[in-house]
Amino acid sequence: MRLLAGLAGLAVVGAAAGWLLTAPVRLDADAVAQGPRDAARGVRIFHVGGCASCHAAKGAKGDDRLKLGGGAVLATPFGNFQPPNISPGPDGIGGWSLADFDNAMRRGVSPDGRHYYPAFPYTSYARMTAGDIGDLFAFLKSLPAVAGKPAAGAIAFPFNIRRGIGLWKHLYLDASPVVALPETASAAARAGQYLVEGPGHCSECHTPRDGFGGLDRARWLQGGPDAEGKGKVPGLTPARLKWSAAEIADYLKTGFTPDYDSVGGTMVEVQANMAELPDQDRAAIAAYLKAVTP
Repeated sequence: MRLLAGLAGLAVVGAAAGWLLTAPVRLDADAVAQGPRDAARGVRIFHVGGCASCHAAKGAKGDDRLKLGGGAVLATPFGNFQPPNISPGPDGIGGWSLADFDNAMRRGVSPDGRHYYPAFPYTSYARMTAGDIGDLFAFLKSLPAVAGKPAAGAIAFPFNIRRGIGLWKHLYLDASPVVALPETASAAARAGQYLVEGPGHCSECHTPRDGFGGLDRARWLQGGPDAEGKGKVPGLTPARLKWSAAEIADYLKTGFTPDYDSVGGTMVEVQANMAELPDQDRAAIAAYLKAVTP
C-alpha cells in the first residue's frame, strides 16, 4: 500500500510539473507594446511580415489582399492548419487589445490563454520590436472587417493536444538573433538581419526542420524540403545563392532572376510583398544574406 501511495504521489507531482512546464507564458507587463501607434508605419511591417500571403484569400489581388478573412490551408506532416480571420471585425481580432496581439505575435499565446501552433511563425515574430508590433496592430485595425470564420484545420493525434506546444516552445521559442554577424558587418546587414530573422520570417521556409518541426539553426537558411511536400526550398546562404547583393535586391523588387527567369511557386506571394518595401529594405535583406556564414 505504501508503494502504491508513493507511486500515486509521484504521478501527481509529475502531472503538476508537466502542467507548469506546458503552461502558456505571456510577455511581462513592462515588455508589452504600448499604444497608440502609427498605422502608416505599420504598412511596411504588414508587407515584410507577409500577412496577406496567409490571411487573404488565395490568389487575391489589389485591395482584396487587405481583406484578411483567412487564406488557404497550410498542409504539413503534422496536420492541416487553417489561417484564421485577422480582420478587425467580430469574427477576427476586433475585440483584441494591443497586449492580446503582442502576446500572440511574440509568445504564440491566444487572448483566451491557449498555445498557437507554430504554423503561425511566432518563433520569428518573437524578434520583433514592441514598436513594430504596435504599428502593425494599428494598421490591421484600419482594414476592412471580414465576416465569417474559416473551418478549423485537421490535426492528428498527438499533435492536436495543444498543451504539448508548451514543451515545444521551451526548445524553439528564442528571441535572440541567430547569426552572429562580424563586428565589421555593415549597418545595412544589421538592418537586414532584423527583417530576415524577425518579421520577414524567411527561415520558416528556407531552413531545414528537425523531427519535432523546429528549425535546425545549425543549417540556417541552407534550404531543404518544402514543408508542404512540394519539392525543395532553395538555400539563401552565399554558398548556395551566388547572386550579388544587387541582384538579390532586384529580384525581390521585380520578380526576375539575373538570368531573366521569373519568380514561381509560393515565392510569388513573398515577392509581391517584398516589392512593396522601400529600396533600402530590400538592399538590407540582400546585405544580410551575403553576410551569413555557415
